[in-house]
Amino acid sequence: MDLPHHGYRPTKTRARAPPPSADPLLFEDTSASQPGMNTQGYYTPGYNMAAPVGGPAADPAGNNLFADPMANAAMMYGSTLANQGKDMISRFMSMNKLKYFFAVDTKYVVKKLMLLMFPYTHQDWEVRYHRDTPLTPRHDVNAPDLYIPTMAFITYILLAGMALGIQQRFSPEVLGLCASTALVWVIIEVLVMLLSLYLLTVHTDLSTFDLLAYSGYKYVAMILTVLSGLLFGSDGYFVALAWSSCALMFFIVRSLKMKILSSLSSDSMGAGASAKPRLRLYITVATAAFQPIIIYWLTSHLV
Repeated sequence: MDLPHHGYRPTKTRARAPPPSADPLLFEDTSASQPGMNTQGYYTPGYNMAAPVGGPAADPAGNNLFADPMANAAMMYGSTLANQGKDMISRFMSMNKLKYFFAVDTKYVVKKLMLLMFPYTHQDWEVRYHRDTPLTPRHDVNAPDLYIPTMAFITYILLAGMALGIQQRFSPEVLGLCASTALVWVIIEVLVMLLSLYLLTVHTDLSTFDLLAYSGYKYVAMILTVLSGLLFGSDGYFVALAWSSCALMFFIVRSLKMKILSSLSSDSMGAGASAKPRLRLYITVATAAFQPIIIYWLTSHLV
């Protein structure tokens, strides 16, 4: 028997909500809206790589670069510039000419070094030719070469580093400054020589490589000077400087004299007839007189 309770309310039966069918999504699933890989132009088995499906009209964005006439014009213009640059380099720096200046052997190197240090007894200074072509340095000791200047420049840098290390002044910056200074002075000397020959309208067979070789022979004198200074002090330095400078000046005058002054006969009936022989002699002497100055400038701080 149910007794009525005071303040009692009968409760209604609540309908229970059905369970959720799935967990709520935290992020929107967009994978279904992504296009398939086949629509991106990637290779899949059976896909035609020759052209997009549907022909050219299927590439509205213009992704085919080679079909653009502006791109083709740019490529043709770039190819033309590259060919012109190659021709210019071949004109001024012919590999065949460069190989000629490195065609040396041990016998030539020894004879050339002796000639640079003791040039006073040498009699024949004329460069020999064979069928209008100068003989290679290995067959003619009077022919200029670039092997000795190159090796002498490297040896000078190494010797300068050793001298700076002995004096506790070595640093990569100082050694780099020595190398760049020695190289820049040679380039300036060659440029001044070329300008002087051009202004005097001197028609000679001296090339830029010839002038670079004659100017680079000063590195041999610089090596002898620095080495004497390290071994015998300041007295040995100045004695070696005087000897090597005089020998190099004599060598330069006799070598360039055969190249510059001998061209007077060929210019006597041409445009070079206006160039006075005295001015040509001045160029030769000035080039020789510049050698001891630059040798002292580049070696005095190492002793």
